[in-house]
Amino acid sequence: MCDSTAVFFRYDVTDPGERYGGLPWDPFKAIVAPRPIGWISTLSRDGVVNLAPYSYFNAISDKPNQVYFSSSTRKDSQRNAEETGEFVCNLASYPLREQMNITSAEVDRSEPELAGLEMMPSGVVKTPRVALAPAALECVYLDTYTCKARDGRPAGHDLVFGEVVAVYVDDAYVGADGRVDSGAMQAAARLGYDEYTAVDRVFRMVRPDRSMFEFIA
Repeated sequence: MCDSTAVFFRYDVTDPGERYGGLPWDPFKAIVAPRPIGWISTLSRDGVVNLAPYSYFNAISDKPNQVYFSSSTRKDSQRNAEETGEFVCNLASYPLREQMNITSAEVDRSEPELAGLEMMPSGVVKTPRVALAPAALECVYLDTYTCKARDGRPAGHDLVFGEVVAVYVDDAYVGADGRVDSGAMQAAARLGYDEYTAVDRVFRMVRPDRSMFEFIA
C-alpha cells in the first residue's frame, strides 16, 4: 500500500502520462544525493590533458584505497585511463564550481585551457592535477567493468576502477590536530536536475560498540 499523498511509480509503465508517477522528470538522481564529484584529469597518449567531472564517482574500499568513476559511452577520461594506466581525482570545491562546470562541456580542446585552470605536476603519476583543487588522489588504473541491465543487455555505462597511489592535500585545510577539514574544503556535490550542493556543515558521532548495549536485557 502507498500513502495517497505520496508519489509512486514503476519503471515498466509504458503510458507516457503515468511515467514517473506524473512527475515531469525522473527523481532518481535527486534521491540518490548528494553524490561526490570525481573531477577526473587524464593524459592522452599524445600528452593532451583532459579534465571532466563525474557525479557517478566514489570510494569503494580502503587498505588499499580504491575509487571508481562511471562513464556513459567510452569518453576521453575512460579511454585515456585505460591507455595510459592512470588518472587523478581532483576535489571539486564550491569556489571552483564554475570552472568545474565548464569542463563538463564536450569540446575539441583541452578543458583546463577552456576553463582557465592551471595544472600542476603530480607527485607520482604523469597526469597533472588541478592546481587550485584542495586535494587530489593520484590513481593507477585497475580495470573496467561494463554494466548490464537486469535482462543482461549492456546498460551503456562502464565503471572505471583505480587504486590510489598518492594523495595531495593543500596544507591550508589541515588542522592543528592533523585532521583534514572537509568543511573548509567545501567539496561540491551533485543533486538532481541542474542542482548542486557543497559541504558546509560537519558533525561528529561516535560509532557504537557492543559494550554500549550490554545494559539492554
